[in-house]
Amino acid sequence: MINLTGIEVKFGDFTALKDINIHVQEGQFYTFLGPSGCGKTTTLRTITGFIKPTQGRVVVKGKDITDMPVEKRNIGMVFQNYALFPTMSVYENIAFGLRVNKVNKTDIDRRVREMGKKVELRDKQLMRKVAELSGGQQQRVAIARALVNNPAIICLDEPLSNLDAKLRVQLRGELKEMQKNFGITTVYVTHDQEEALTLSDCIAVFNNGVIEQIGAPNEIYNHSKTEFVCNFIGDINKVQPQLLSEIAAQTGAALDPKKASYVRLERVHVNMPAASGFASFKAKVVSREYYGLYIKYTLSLCGQTVKSIEKNDGTKYFETGEEVSVFIKPDDLMVY
Repeated sequence: MINLTGIEVKFGDFTALKDINIHVQEGQFYTFLGPSGCGKTTTLRTITGFIKPTQGRVVVKGKDITDMPVEKRNIGMVFQNYALFPTMSVYENIAFGLRVNKVNKTDIDRRVREMGKKVELRDKQLMRKVAELSGGQQQRVAIARALVNNPAIICLDEPLSNLDAKLRVQLRGELKEMQKNFGITTVYVTHDQEEALTLSDCIAVFNNGVIEQIGAPNEIYNHSKTEFVCNFIGDINKVQPQLLSEIAAQTGAALDPKKASYVRLERVHVNMPAASGFASFKAKVVSREYYGLYIKYTLSLCGQTVKSIEKNDGTKYFETGEEVSVFIKPDDLMVY
């Protein structure tokens, strides 16, 4: 569907993107993930035509569109600040692109109202000024405006970043549901790891203008290819040489204390039933953070602190200062 081959983008002497190669399948929800300034938005703008690469090609459905103007690419775009016209009504905002394309008045009215229903904007809301809407409603208007021209692809640049945490989670689910219903190929930019993991079919992790890893959410999280990806995706413990040596001594695993080793918080088990293949340690609870669904413990063992996440069953908390048993399996370590 979308193929980026050998993409390089330079701004003067600064190389913003280096050898970017991406294949987005039709109907896929594909996310560009990474910290600020890593090149993910630049890649998105290269697809939409706002930036022309200094090297490489952009191909959509087998057609080279590298030099094609923005307006001829048939790609919908939702910007971070939505870029809506605040003094216009919702109806006029959604209809804007259709008027530019000189669609007749009857078809405009039909398509705007149909699209309004699809994104759950009632006829009454279509007549309101955009400035009168909530952030969530404005996001729906921006998506409706991007989709009303029936684009082959929709690109979204951090569309949830300006919303409060609760609304972000709510709209995240609605966005995924909407994308499934439309069946439209979606390219999504975010710096939020949780957002990327919950929404995506495939994730490309960017760092300093290059792609560190491409894969499904499970692969990115559980089999991080590089130390950067491992640290960027979710919370993690770095295992110090003393603890690593003790795990190796107890289990016979071939672990090199000189290599950088990590373990996810949910793979550090507290007071679990004894099981083969695990190294076990006596540890002290340093602190406890309560999150409702789970509890995060900071533990002291083998001369370092380690964090653990335990499911909250409502019956047992470990208190600060309490001694507990900790179990770690060498197979759960990520080594670089």
